[in-house]
Amino acid sequence: MALLLSLLMPLVVLSCGPSGSLGCELPQSHVLDSIQNLRLLGQMRRLSPLSCLKDRRDFRFPWQQVDGSQLQKARVMSVHHEMVQQAFQLLLSERASAAWDKTLLDQVRTGLHQRLEHLDSCLVQLVTEEDSSQSYGRASLEMKRYFQRIRLYLKEKKYSGCAWEVVRVEIMRSFSLSTTLQERVMDEDMGLP
Repeated sequence: MALLLSLLMPLVVLSCGPSGSLGCELPQSHVLDSIQNLRLLGQMRRLSPLSCLKDRRDFRFPWQQVDGSQLQKARVMSVHHEMVQQAFQLLLSERASAAWDKTLLDQVRTGLHQRLEHLDSCLVQLVTEEDSSQSYGRASLEMKRYFQRIRLYLKEKKYSGCAWEVVRVEIMRSFSLSTTLQERVMDEDMGLP
């Protein structure tokens, strides 16, 4: 529960108020959807993470594409957009449906789809404002590679229960990392160290 709360707090801080929108107006329901998606991902746990320690893997989240002193909003949003899109596609698979409770999974899929719709419009606006199509393309490619490593891992582990548990935790972790990155960009915009 403590892990879930530590993941939820940055989302609340990030999403409250116009400065948390990274140039896009986030409706209040978007904040609630983000919290709900993380809560649902937490509820999807079928196995104890402790029983799957031997199956852990470092999927190498692509920090090199998003870590820098002068982060652009469009780059951050493109990484987050690609992350949500890739997670959505992964969770749409038949194997994901077999691994988890269908009701919870459908709710997560719906939440991710709604977030994608909003991020699509925000990203178009930000890419136009910042003209960072090259930045967007490279960051997007690195995020696709990251999720490809996750897919290969699942295949290698024959889509076992522990493999899906490791992936569930990794998806929650990647969303948390993305939130941290978005907070850094917000701090830079506000002139905070």
